Amino acid sequence: MRRFITLAVLFLFTIPFGISISGCGHKSSIQYCSGDSGPLVGQVTTINLTPRIFGISLNYGEFGQTSTPTATDCKGNGTSAGAYTYGLFDANGHASLGIADVNPTNGRLCGGRFNRNSGAGIQDYTICTPGNTTGVVYVVASAAGVSSNPIPIFVHPPINNVSIVTPTADCASQPTNDRSSNCCPLAAEAPITAPLYQNDSCLSQNETAQLAVKAFDGNGNNITCDAGHFTFTATPTSVVGIDLNGVATALQPGTATISATISTSGTGVAGFFTTCPPRSITLSAPVPPGSNPNEIVVNQNFTQPVSVTVLDTKDNPINGLALTYQSTEPIAIPVNPNGSVSPVFPGAADVTAICQPPACNPSPINMIGLFGTGTPVASNPLTITTPGVNSTLLYIASTESRYLVPVDFTSVTGTPVGQPIRLPYVPNSMVIANNGSAIYMGSATELMTLGANGGLTREDPTVQGKALSVSPDGLTLVISDPIRQITYLYGTNTSAIVSQHTGVGTSAAWTPDSQTVYITTGTPDADCTAANPSACTVSPGKTLLVHSQYTAWSAITLDAAAPDVTVAVPSVGAYLAGSPTTARSYCPSTTLSSDGLSVVSNEFFPQADNSDFDTPSVTTDVLAATDDGLHVIGATVTGGPAIRDIVFSSPLPPPPAPGAPVGACPVPVPPSYFTPQRSIFPPQTLTGVATATAINQVIPTSDSKVAFVTYNGTGVLPAYTPATGLVTPITLDTASGAAAPTAPVDAAISTDNTTLFVGTTGDNSVHQIDVPSLSDNAANIIAPNLVCTDPKTNADIPACPNGSITAIPNLIVQHPKKSLN
Repeated sequence: MRRFITLAVLFLFTIPFGISISGCGHKSSIQYCSGDSGPLVGQVTTINLTPRIFGISLNYGEFGQTSTPTATDCKGNGTSAGAYTYGLFDANGHASLGIADVNPTNGRLCGGRFNRNSGAGIQDYTICTPGNTTGVVYVVASAAGVSSNPIPIFVHPPINNVSIVTPTADCASQPTNDRSSNCCPLAAEAPITAPLYQNDSCLSQNETAQLAVKAFDGNGNNITCDAGHFTFTATPTSVVGIDLNGVATALQPGTATISATISTSGTGVAGFFTTCPPRSITLSAPVPPGSNPNEIVVNQNFTQPVSVTVLDTKDNPINGLALTYQSTEPIAIPVNPNGSVSPVFPGAADVTAICQPPACNPSPINMIGLFGTGTPVASNPLTITTPGVNSTLLYIASTESRYLVPVDFTSVTGTPVGQPIRLPYVPNSMVIANNGSAIYMGSATELMTLGANGGLTREDPTVQGKALSVSPDGLTLVISDPIRQITYLYGTNTSAIVSQHTGVGTSAAWTPDSQTVYITTGTPDADCTAANPSACTVSPGKTLLVHSQYTAWSAITLDAAAPDVTVAVPSVGAYLAGSPTTARSYCPSTTLSSDGLSVVSNEFFPQADNSDFDTPSVTTDVLAATDDGLHVIGATVTGGPAIRDIVFSSPLPPPPAPGAPVGACPVPVPPSYFTPQRSIFPPQTLTGVATATAINQVIPTSDSKVAFVTYNGTGVLPAYTPATGLVTPITLDTASGAAAPTAPVDAAISTDNTTLFVGTTGDNSVHQIDVPSLSDNAANIIAPNLVCTDPKTNADIPACPNGSITAIPNLIVQHPKKSLN
């Protein structure tokens, strides 16, 4: 404390003395501070120099600069003091040279000695020669006969590194040459009552802690107390707020990088601070007595508020969490940013909230998994049902024709079937944006984009291949180019490639928040060339591509080939079809250091514990997750066409007890989210399917009551009921005067879950299956009569390669539309 006692003495010596001014007459023009004599109003009485307590820190030989002084009069009003003169003094009030130096005219500082009278045209005060002497001196600014408060100048060896430490609260027990910043003399100027920060655990929201650091020079010597006052900054600032005294207040969940700054001596990453992540997120909404609290009925155009309760890993509440709300049916039943639900069309959807890094629970990449931060945490799903019936816009196309037929079921002018639209090229794929604003059709030549009315709006020859999937927000399209063997992420609003990765995508599935996409890949046939694009058959491969806005691309090597992928609900990971079927978790597999205070490594999107699947008999070719989060339904032709249903006892496992690892992301053991509540129904034979060479789709209704299977082969339309585990064969009717249908090859279901539109071979028509009764009606069959096209010449031909005079309607998409009546 000696230096600060001296500082107080210096301050007393610099108290300004007033200068009496008297004159003859005109007394009314002179305003004294008090009475009829003494200092005048407007005359400098005080000069303030900052930072008053924390001062300035300089490395040996480093330049520094005092702040601009401010002068005030006796009334506290700002006034001009004219030119300032600067001087340095030691703790005894003597002029100080050697430790530090100052330019007397502008306050420029030197951690050593300035040059003077160097000659040879060298300007004074431009060279700072290190004195290599550690110590504290004080600078004072003077003007108009008044001196400022002195501020300390700390001179020390260059700082090599700074680290946040967990010091003892008993400063007396710390050696003077190895103290942390909370035990340096400066800390006595502003005593702190907050507990010391312990870097071996997280803090709950609004808890406070005193940060402390140790600073070392290049030789490993502790120079913390010689360096002066440290200030702290956090990145990101959403995780923790830190005041000038180093008191940290936990704000939002996550791990932040903490940088320590010591005046002009620079800034360095000192460590990390963690605000406890969510342990559980619970959504709720009011329901009538006796009703299922997770099943909510909301009518069209009404808004249903949703309440959220979040507990952290210490079982303390978290408020103001930056949650992302997502709906499995964002067009029919969108969810607002605040979690409320406002249905637009009849239908059903599951609404969940997810704490998704980096917006929520962020962490530096090298610290993901520390205390559970940097990992997503999902809520329970709320099932929202909106009663009623809506109409449909249906679009029918084929990989054998360059024509598209729109069908508007709200048409009041005769047939709902519109005129065929001629496309530039034969499409090999077709997907529709959730909002129905655009239809994307891939081809071997270009990407074709159609508007909501089915008219062509854009052609882009820079991207060729199949359009696999469009993100739920409609902003990103996955395109697979088997000839160049590249998979693209294509920005639909910019009409440009956003990102790309080597590999031929075979299927793609997005998380509802559009932040992550899982892409299975394969190997094209050897004769797949630009001259022969129709031969580009792709065999399933053993690489999974994952693109996340948080971790970018990950290329994951699989144990078995995966032909298809679906995202579980809630979006805690993905299931991969194959032999065996496997699951990948969104929870990274984190390896911590032996003391548990740092992350050694992370495996992103690791395989979940799939011990039940580790037999070749559990095989699926195509997968789909039900919106209620209770089923992942697969179908296979291996061993005879059959359904394989992976059943969950609840959409999410119960949250762990307070103090246990975070929700769906156990730390540090590999994730086992999929294991505790999983069972597998016995295989259900697809009764009525005579032959099946390939499964094309598994299509669950959004209310999760039934799922349909399309395939190449011959037979009926299988309908699977998850609640009973039974398959119902639906016989496909034959339209009057038409050929008989042979197999359902592609389908789309209306948003209100009343009608399944099925494209069939044999009659090359689209059947409208009544979902509630699981029946067909010959009177409702649509014959699109798609003209066949030669894929090589792009010219219309009288018959397709299989001999049929019309093309198979194997590309079908739909979008809801409000009925006109």
